[in-house]
Amino acid sequence: MYKPKILVVEDDPAITNLIRTTLDTQEYQYHTAKNGASAIIEVVSYNPDVIILDLGLPDMDGVEIIRKVRGWSNIPIIVVSARSEDQDKVDALDTGADDCLTKPFSIDEFLARLRVALRRSRTEKTNSVEETALYHNGELCIDYAAGCAYMAKKEIHLTPIEYKLLCVLAKNTGKVLTHNYILKEVWGVAIVTDIPSLRVFMATLRKKIERNPSAPKYIQTHIGVGYRMIRQ
Repeated sequence: MYKPKILVVEDDPAITNLIRTTLDTQEYQYHTAKNGASAIIEVVSYNPDVIILDLGLPDMDGVEIIRKVRGWSNIPIIVVSARSEDQDKVDALDTGADDCLTKPFSIDEFLARLRVALRRSRTEKTNSVEETALYHNGELCIDYAAGCAYMAKKEIHLTPIEYKLLCVLAKNTGKVLTHNYILKEVWGVAIVTDIPSLRVFMATLRKKIERNPSAPKYIQTHIGVGYRMIRQ
């Protein structure tokens, strides 16, 4: 049975030991790195399924590591950092991180985020989404070739903007997308003053795909950061 491979990039011995103990209990394989230089080498040589990355490393900012890795790989990256400011999270996510956890964090939440990242990693390896493919997620289906979306086999009537929003979220299922990223993908530019408009379109999209928009099942809001499509 294949055991997922995790790369832990962390210079704090206490946090490293906590994560190692947690991964041992779940029988994951893992390697560790204490700085950016060794992390890059491990990414290339170990080929992990998921990277757990601290932003505050002694030789290199974690955002720079994300930028380097994204130059050749889409390996899911979960940032684990003591930095609590939203802008730090946004910078990491905009650069290419998939998710962010703020220290201190609960083990249950850490494992839940890790499982999401591993599902995304498996999906990308076994079923790369092409423009002509069908996207399935629970009762939601998108026919990229036809430009149509369905919920429980019934076509959803979406505006062009709503359809673009849905496709951007679907093609990044499990990944937290920042407001700026979504704005650039859908409108071509990212202007802070456009965020209220994005929220309005997201609200109308939710009304069309969620059974209960006030308790969304598919589109999760990350306050101050952005949105994520949840795998059902």
